[in-house]
Amino acid sequence: MSGGVGSPDFFYREALRLGYVARSAFKLIQIQKQFNPITPGASVLDLGCAPGAWLQVACQNLGPLERGGAVVGIDIKEVKVPSSHCDSRVRTVCADVMSLLKERARGLSPQGRGFSVILSDMCPSVSGITTKDAALSCELGMRALSLAVGKISTADSGNSGIEQFLSATEPDEDEAGVLRRGGNLVIKLLENEDVPAFGKFCKPRFKKVSWLRPKATRSSSREIYLICQGLK
Repeated sequence: MSGGVGSPDFFYREALRLGYVARSAFKLIQIQKQFNPITPGASVLDLGCAPGAWLQVACQNLGPLERGGAVVGIDIKEVKVPSSHCDSRVRTVCADVMSLLKERARGLSPQGRGFSVILSDMCPSVSGITTKDAALSCELGMRALSLAVGKISTADSGNSGIEQFLSATEPDEDEAGVLRRGGNLVIKLLENEDVPAFGKFCKPRFKKVSWLRPKATRSSSREIYLICQGLK
């Protein structure tokens, strides 16, 4: 069947069959299989966690309860932790990521030590205006990156387009990010001319930087995922 918006394609049916709350679960499943960003006992921050599919997949990869770990989902609206594939290590917080202080985000992590994995599946409400949607996507991506690695200076970005986003994505002066050394970062972006700058910025800061368009991505979507492994 067609992979158009709203059509009950293979991934939609599989999500229903396997108890996932959305087909997007399979995007993180593929990322996990190829890059293994979430290891047993990890502490995971899921930005833009609604409706909860990534919470489910993240929890599944924490290993048994005795291994510990935690998954904290943040979304601008209230999100109920899914009953399937989640256990007591998963919780959600209602907050606006764009104005979330790093100090508060860090305080949500186990012992306030920061997170070993940060996931961002945030996406703007698509207007259909390509340039507008791309700009909003970059703002969300820059905010996720800033939360992860700390305050980003315009000198670091080396990209005039990215510089414009920085002023809207630095709500606090906390220099340190909430991603722990050696940690992994996954960010969804909508493909546009500014997207390569994200990879360029991350390459010297992580051991490995990759791009992926998951198989579960709808054919009509321009989304692509930046996977950064091993924060230096």
